Amino acid sequence: MEEAAGTEASFCLQKVTITDDSEDDYQHEEALQSALSSEKSVSEVPETVDDFLCNFLVRLGMSRTLDCFQTEWYELIERGVFTAQDAGLVPTVYTRNQQLETENMHLKKDLENYKLAANKAKEALLKMQKERDFHRMHHKRVVQEKNKLICDIKRLKTHYASYEPVLKQLTEKYQSTLRQKMLTSLERDRAVGQVTGLQATLQNLESGRSIQIPVTKAGHECERKKGLEGPTQKALKEARQQKIRDAESSSYDPVKDPMKKTSKRYSKDSEFPVDNQVKPYLACAKEYTQPLKSGVYRLSNTLKAHDLAVSCLALHPRKNIVATGSDDHFWKMWAFPNGNIIMTGEGHTDWLSGCCFHPSGTRLVTSSGDTTVRIWDLSKGKCILTLGGHAHAVWDCSWHSCGDFVASASMDSTCKIWDVNSERCQHTLHGHKDSVNSIEFLPFSNTALTSSADKTLSLWDARMGLCAHTLHGHLHSCNHATFNMKGDTIASCDSCGVLKLWDVRKLGPVASIEAGPHPANQVVFEPSGRAVALASDDGTVKVVQLKSGQLSSLAGHEGEVHGVISDHKAEHLLSGGADGTVRLWTREPACR
Repeated sequence: MEEAAGTEASFCLQKVTITDDSEDDYQHEEALQSALSSEKSVSEVPETVDDFLCNFLVRLGMSRTLDCFQTEWYELIERGVFTAQDAGLVPTVYTRNQQLETENMHLKKDLENYKLAANKAKEALLKMQKERDFHRMHHKRVVQEKNKLICDIKRLKTHYASYEPVLKQLTEKYQSTLRQKMLTSLERDRAVGQVTGLQATLQNLESGRSIQIPVTKAGHECERKKGLEGPTQKALKEARQQKIRDAESSSYDPVKDPMKKTSKRYSKDSEFPVDNQVKPYLACAKEYTQPLKSGVYRLSNTLKAHDLAVSCLALHPRKNIVATGSDDHFWKMWAFPNGNIIMTGEGHTDWLSGCCFHPSGTRLVTSSGDTTVRIWDLSKGKCILTLGGHAHAVWDCSWHSCGDFVASASMDSTCKIWDVNSERCQHTLHGHKDSVNSIEFLPFSNTALTSSADKTLSLWDARMGLCAHTLHGHLHSCNHATFNMKGDTIASCDSCGVLKLWDVRKLGPVASIEAGPHPANQVVFEPSGRAVALASDDGTVKVVQLKSGQLSSLAGHEGEVHGVISDHKAEHLLSGGADGTVRLWTREPACR
């Protein structure tokens, strides 16, 4: 029986051995294929419990124990006590250790990265704290300075308020003194003329012979040959020499007469004519009895004058010739109504803003955004004089009726009176608080009219460079102002399209007409003074009948209208606009 058991055990062992060998071979082949296909190591496949125990006993060399284990193991399996699957798998400690080591390495790397990020955050926090402390100190210093400035401003306001009544009184006294001085100067000039005439008459009576004293007018032609002076300048020169002799013979006390001052004179300086001449425009104004009527105006001609906007227009004093200035830096002369071009002038380096003919019609003055005023000789077709002195763009220019002086208005809030003969600035007119947009001389007078962006108009004595009176009433920037032919009315327009009329003798407003809301760029009287024309930003020329207040529009420009003028016979209106054209509006004869 023992032999049978031994035989059975050996059979089982042989059976097991064969089975194990075959399974091992199969497992090795399967593992090799799996390694080749999935590129996984064998150690990653878990072992069963029996394999683990067998391998363990083989490694220790416990062959008898291995034999007993295998015999008993397979007997139990054959009896069906349990199956191989019930034994389960043995976890591979080495594989688990490798996984744990890999996880440990990753955690160490993450720890190092977190330490570096924490150090950087710590440095950034320290830097931000330092910056915060610096800005706190700076803010405290700024707050202290602000409080100090507020205290200083309050103290200065209180100090200024204490002086404000005194300043107001002094300003009123100054204005009244200027008016008195201007009136006294006018009376003195008249008295000097009368005394000179009486002295000449007395000398003639004493000598027993009669000499006729020539009578001159302020509006004479001022083109003189070299070394030859006209009668007006001779008389003024003699009167000036007489005044100098009288001043030298009399004593001057600056304490008793602080308003009296002496000014430096040059040999080539011109003298302003005396304001006692008869104005020839008074008789001319009476000839025009038929006022402008917008209903009978039609567009008769359109001239493509410039490539860019037409910024200014000027009418020749005697002929049907108009001068135009443009943003393209050129000025041109045209004959109307046919529209033939006569002359082109080039020299300014920026846009032209104003132009005006000499009273004789032989010269032209232009103003520009390049801060200069240029005088052009039309017979030579070139610039003969450039006047520079303004700090900003020059908006407008105007000739005096005698032809020896030019006035300019600038964006630098000043105006200048230029002596053409001595080629220098005689006076700079200070008083406006903003850009001076236009300037114009009262015909045959020494009074200049200015309009400014500070919403005021001013009348100036050009001989002394002093403001005689300031007209208040506009609520917006004044763009232009002009006299009528008689010289007793002023028309002004502003950036809101409001037209105002002023009485020169009463120095007050007469009427206000709403022609807006678009800005009005220029205003002009028609010769009879019964109507005015406005150049408007809405592309129309607005004609206003002053007696009835009727307002009508002449449409035709493709853009803003920058300038408008009326011819000498009140037959045409000429307008220039942003479209680069000059349009001629002709008045048709009234139907009977």
